[in-house]
Amino acid sequence: MKSFKSKSWFLPQTVIVIGTYDVDGTPNAMNAAWAGTWDEDEIMISMGNHQTTRNLNDNPDFTVAFATKDTMTAADYVGIVSGKKEKNKIEHTGWTVAKGENVNAPVFTDFPLTLECRIERKIDESETGYYIVAKILNILVREDFIGADGKPDVEKMQLIVYDPVHMDYLEVGKRVGDAFSAGKALK
Repeated sequence: MKSFKSKSWFLPQTVIVIGTYDVDGTPNAMNAAWAGTWDEDEIMISMGNHQTTRNLNDNPDFTVAFATKDTMTAADYVGIVSGKKEKNKIEHTGWTVAKGENVNAPVFTDFPLTLECRIERKIDESETGYYIVAKILNILVREDFIGADGKPDVEKMQLIVYDPVHMDYLEVGKRVGDAFSAGKALK
């Protein structure tokens, strides 16, 4: 095996778009990858010093949309362009914006799956940002991504992940087995 110095190569990293409103009500979005499940109905996100962080200081509500092959270019754009410098960056994405059903935050309806969230607590708050733990209040799934079983068809969504090793986006592949069942073959 080859050794590498310590890096944030935790794989895979989801590509999420965090939606917030600026103080004046302008929709804002940022791309993030350092996020994950905190508990059964909570998530955790590492936030730096961004316009989105400022927005969350004023309003604890936000949305999390999962980036896809089709939304990749615009999702990358909202990650490389700062809301501090480009006030109306959502206009460049072409996304359709709706008001959240359960939160005071924008929903970008071009994404197949969106979580409506509210901050429960901030951890290690400093000038450079903080970690947030947020409650998932509701999950929105576009009708065209509901499977025959009435649940979200994740394979159909063409979700992408971030590869921090090569700084690439990769499309999530197809189903390969049954969780909590495949291992029974070794019993």
